[in-house]
Amino acid sequence: MKILVIGSGGREHALAWKCSTDSFVEKVYVAPGNAGTFLEEKIENVSLDITNNEDVSDFCISNNIGLVIIGPEDPLVSGLVDFLESKNIKVFGPRKGAAQLEGSKTFAKDFFIKYGIPTANYKSFDNHHDALKYLDKIDFPSVVKADGLASGKGVIICNDREAAEKALEDIFESNAFGDAGNRVVIEDFLNGEEASFIAVVSDDQIIPLATSQDHKAVGDGDVGLNTGGMGAYSPAPIVTDEIHNRVIDKVMLPTMNGLKAEGFPYLGFLYAGLMIDGDEIKVLEFNCRFGDPETQPIMLRLESSLTNLCLDAINKKLDTHQIEWSSMHSCGVVLASSGYPEDYEKKFHPESYIEKEKINVKDNVALLNHRDVLCLFGYKKGHYQRAVWTIKNHNQMVWFPKLYPNSDWDNSFDELSDSILQFRKDLKPHPMPTAEDDDRIVFAHQKNIFGQTVYKFYGVFRPDLTRTDPVKHYFKRIKNCIDLNKYHR
Repeated sequence: MKILVIGSGGREHALAWKCSTDSFVEKVYVAPGNAGTFLEEKIENVSLDITNNEDVSDFCISNNIGLVIIGPEDPLVSGLVDFLESKNIKVFGPRKGAAQLEGSKTFAKDFFIKYGIPTANYKSFDNHHDALKYLDKIDFPSVVKADGLASGKGVIICNDREAAEKALEDIFESNAFGDAGNRVVIEDFLNGEEASFIAVVSDDQIIPLATSQDHKAVGDGDVGLNTGGMGAYSPAPIVTDEIHNRVIDKVMLPTMNGLKAEGFPYLGFLYAGLMIDGDEIKVLEFNCRFGDPETQPIMLRLESSLTNLCLDAINKKLDTHQIEWSSMHSCGVVLASSGYPEDYEKKFHPESYIEKEKINVKDNVALLNHRDVLCLFGYKKGHYQRAVWTIKNHNQMVWFPKLYPNSDWDNSFDELSDSILQFRKDLKPHPMPTAEDDDRIVFAHQKNIFGQTVYKFYGVFRPDLTRTDPVKHYFKRIKNCIDLNKYHR
């Protein structure tokens, strides 16, 4: 069997890895995937526009995909499941109608009230003026939420009116969350401890997964801005057997039955974000997919097949499925760039260096693909038979030392002398470049601390004509910085 996992995060890495452990799974494709999935056996990243339903469908048909698992919320809300099902492709995830439970907080809150699901008091607004007036009627702290999808970052806890006013201004006037902020929900702040309750649901059948707890605040001690999650562990001690049973009876089953009554029978991961205060349970929100970062520790504890679990859900056989868990505990911690979740520097993207116009050795520029390097110099596609490429009729060339291990040539970099030594492995003499303007822009091929192959910028090098050797060729670093405007087109 071949599987396609949609998404690019740690969640998708965990899902793809777990599916790949099944002996009957031949290959797991991940679109677009990430550096982690790139390193896994049986997993292949594919460049696929996941916002284009036709492209996804064509890929599934041409590659004989037996199962599609959708990780992030955007494709669910946009109706990818509906489209793939129309093409008779097996896909695990809720249809567009059911995904409204996550896609619109107003829809979700109205749904909770209608079907008696415990939640915080709330009010929805589609304009700044009315939302501001409502602040006169509430106590603080309070919570302001962007109505639509905001990657887990559209929830702002406001300790006083001033903070609430700023949150509303950011959403309505500064467009902090784009279209997701066209409407806001203002709700009561709930005291207690958060926990994640995730289950696999198929119509009126349900299998709860191992309990977990994530921490959304960016800082130690649960302080700072909310994020998509800074880490998670499983199991969650706060979810006792009694709490577990109450969540099933008071939250999950009413939600499943309510969705069915609304004409949206549910298939997929159903994730309730809960606030637990003693024996009181209230729903903060629902997600219509597996949580990130909860997926990572939960998948580590799952001993039975994720693939079979998804297939049994699709085939409405959850009532006969036997799920197995490790008794061990697991934990995942998110490593994020400084400044996250606000403005932060994004590494490994050539476009970010194009915007800066220059790249410098001191910037620690390291890209994950040599084609990304060439993208900086105007080449987006093509195959490269050699490690040297002439740029736009200039004498300067992009050079990837040690790029091809099977080459007749070897290279080494001497940091003390700022020089590169190049020589033939068979030690046969070879003509030395003679032109002093035969400059080489060097991205050396190496491994980073995570074992990933990266291409690190070392500078601009020129043949060192003072060091003559018929077998060994020396190149001296002459620049630590280059202007991309000279090359990129």
